[in-house]
Amino acid sequence: MRLVHLADLHIGFRQYHRLTQRGLNQREADIEGSFQRAVDRIIRLAPDLVVIGGDIFHTVRPMNPAIVHAFTHFARMRRELPGVPIIMVAGNHDQPRSTETGSILGLFEELDIDVAHSGARKFVFPERDLFVLAVPDLPGPRPELLPTPGYRHNVLLIHGEVEGVLPEAARVERARLVITRRELNAHMWSYVALGDYHVHQQVAPNAYYSGSLDYTSTNPWRELAEERALGLPGKGLIEYDLSSAQHSFHHLECSRCVLDLPPLRALGKSPKELDAEIKDRLDAVPGGVDNLIVRLVVQDVPRHIGRELNHRLLREYKKRAFHLNIDLRRPVLTRTATGGAPGRRRMLGDVLRTYLSGRPLDSELDRDDLIKLGVHYLEKADASAGGVHFLELGSASAVVLTDEGRVPL
Repeated sequence: MRLVHLADLHIGFRQYHRLTQRGLNQREADIEGSFQRAVDRIIRLAPDLVVIGGDIFHTVRPMNPAIVHAFTHFARMRRELPGVPIIMVAGNHDQPRSTETGSILGLFEELDIDVAHSGARKFVFPERDLFVLAVPDLPGPRPELLPTPGYRHNVLLIHGEVEGVLPEAARVERARLVITRRELNAHMWSYVALGDYHVHQQVAPNAYYSGSLDYTSTNPWRELAEERALGLPGKGLIEYDLSSAQHSFHHLECSRCVLDLPPLRALGKSPKELDAEIKDRLDAVPGGVDNLIVRLVVQDVPRHIGRELNHRLLREYKKRAFHLNIDLRRPVLTRTATGGAPGRRRMLGDVLRTYLSGRPLDSELDRDDLIKLGVHYLEKADASAGGVHFLELGSASAVVLTDEGRVPL
């Protein structure tokens, strides 16, 4: 008996400000295309069971085009797979804040799709010797994650975070359903289908996150890095044989390529040299950056170098790309070492005194008065509600950064 497991469709996801000819956000159309190709693949695979692990929509109240698109292709799946159980659970993106609001996922019950959105539900299919426990992402108590005796095939479908699986950087949204590995009881199930984590990953020999169908998180660059580390080709869905315990990951091409180029280092380079390296890195993209989503991180870029880059050239590349992020990162400020106790940091006042003591001055300026004035401003800023966050010292200027703004010295 074969199942297909997919999750985190995020239909209705919008990003950037590009529109299709019919006025739809282009990224929303991209995500629709990714879901349509997933349905095409599922129909070709003709499984005995389809389970969908939540976050069907990107928002609790999706726009009408997203609802129509989802309904159209779920209806097509139901029509092409008659009699095949299709079961979905609600994810955190699908759950309204108040229970009386109701969930849009109830719409799919009209297609003879089994939905768990307001609480955990048990589904039995005696003709298939199959039991499915479907648990949506809801706060509060939940049932024990245990199969029902008497069935050959037992499947747990749940949207949530398995403890110790998600990297810290992935926890950017509200608190999710958190499940301990012991609570999961994976060894007692034929298969555990998980949703929420956008990168395909194995949690136990028979428990998997399928990953999302496209790059719809707030940090696609982290997803790309994790996929590279895991040796994954990208996004897709899972086919799993409950009888033989054979797992297959089916890669699906995304509607639009997302690239994170190898970073550059700007340390010691002139603006012209850095311009040339940025150009070479962008030109090296196979087929060019046209219509792609691309990021290039440039590290250790001093403020004056960033200002003198060829921004006209960068604007031309940005016009060609669907979205181009040239991420210029400033050098990390390091504190000057002192002769004090090990590990002791110099006070900002001491740093400023040292800096002003060695700075060239115009002949009409009195160095002692300048130092007193600088320390006075620093102490005044530090005594304010926001305090001092940063002391920037350059060859020709000194700036104190506070909650109230930048104070030049």
